[in-house]
Amino acid sequence: MQELLTNKTVEKLKHDLVKEGLINFDDLEKAEEIAVAQKINIAQALIRSNIIEEEPLLKFIESKLHIPYVNLDDYTPDEKTLTYINAQDAIKYKIMPLFAIEDVLTIAMADPMDLFLINNLISTADMKIEPIICSEKSILKAINKYYFKTPENISLQEENIDWRTYITNNIQNEDQLQKLIDVILMQAIHEKVHEIFFEHDPSGFCLKFKHNSNIENKGEIPSLLVPLFIAKLKKMSKLNPDISEMPQLGKLVFRLNNIDYVASISAFPTIAGERIALKIYSPPNSFDSLPISVDKKEYIKQSINNHGILLICGSELSGKTHIIYSLLSEMAKEKTSIMTVESIVKYNIKEINQCELNENIGFNLDKVIRFIEFQMPDIIYFEAFNTKTTLDYFVHLALQQKTIITEFCANNIESLRKKLSFSEFELFKNLISCLIFVHSKDSIEVFTKNDLEKYL
Repeated sequence: MQELLTNKTVEKLKHDLVKEGLINFDDLEKAEEIAVAQKINIAQALIRSNIIEEEPLLKFIESKLHIPYVNLDDYTPDEKTLTYINAQDAIKYKIMPLFAIEDVLTIAMADPMDLFLINNLISTADMKIEPIICSEKSILKAINKYYFKTPENISLQEENIDWRTYITNNIQNEDQLQKLIDVILMQAIHEKVHEIFFEHDPSGFCLKFKHNSNIENKGEIPSLLVPLFIAKLKKMSKLNPDISEMPQLGKLVFRLNNIDYVASISAFPTIAGERIALKIYSPPNSFDSLPISVDKKEYIKQSINNHGILLICGSELSGKTHIIYSLLSEMAKEKTSIMTVESIVKYNIKEINQCELNENIGFNLDKVIRFIEFQMPDIIYFEAFNTKTTLDYFVHLALQQKTIITEFCANNIESLRKKLSFSEFELFKNLISCLIFVHSKDSIEVFTKNDLEKYL
């Protein structure tokens, strides 16, 4: 069931709105009914129903709570404060950092009486929080403007995007580098490319796109820009730009044409220089929209509840991860304890405890295997497995009445059958309750346990 959104500030002051004559009691009851029916908060219901305009409502809150109201359309935040709050939390809680003076961080909030959130912000930012009142609309607009900067005068509707037309040797500051990276990402998405490489070869520091196993050189970044470009890309991905001799793994979150994307980014040292690989993940579709028959969807759900191993297979870039996230989003609606173990969390899902491995601090798969059972999850998604130890652990969990979701790379069913024909997989195969084979996002086969006896 979708969580009902709340606005503690307006909930507290709703009867004062009636007392002061800004709305009448019938209007309040109507707004409360709309809020429940549409799963929005009461402030949104009041404004969307034209019961009260947004600015008078915000000024009323300002006068009652003595908290300043600011129109962000007329305000320029200090971009240095963006590091105190990540983009996901800014969007989720509708907050925008504005400026910091000594140990006080001033934040625009749509709900300044959310004390639980304020306490969390104090803990996370390690600063005192000074809230001001702003509209949800202006906060979200500011988030898009300052967290997700995109190049001007370019969109995915253009027939031909060529990042080389946006590059000059005069690029000097981070904003210009940000725009250049955004254009490269736009071009990749426009060309339906999910893997990007930056690597040194005799012609220079090359940008390469991988599409259907073919790698195409898309041009070279001028040598003078290479150090600045790599440093900016690493900063955007929360990697250390001063380290080039050791592998690093990070995550790049970006928004293009009002769509949120995530890319894993791997920096790896070579004798020619550092190689950087990006893999772009598109937002998942809903489980109901997947091209799977109703009866097979029902079988998948039953398999999850009956314990065992749910195996998702397909070739590289077939869309396995996309399908898994659709499935996890559907499972999150149930009252079940779910955990994930991933190298990179591609998209945050409410009601699921998602974990990212971090070799830098020793949080690796070995450590997960030792401790995750103490969390007592019912369902665990492991991104992949590549060792006999992990394979045996999946079997152990399945025999402990857990549901394991994992993925396996195979180009077709025959290839999968050969890979699973080794004796080490015998017990693992017997515990598979459902196999989902992803040929592409538009072609998905679901195999029941009875089907598997024929194919595997």
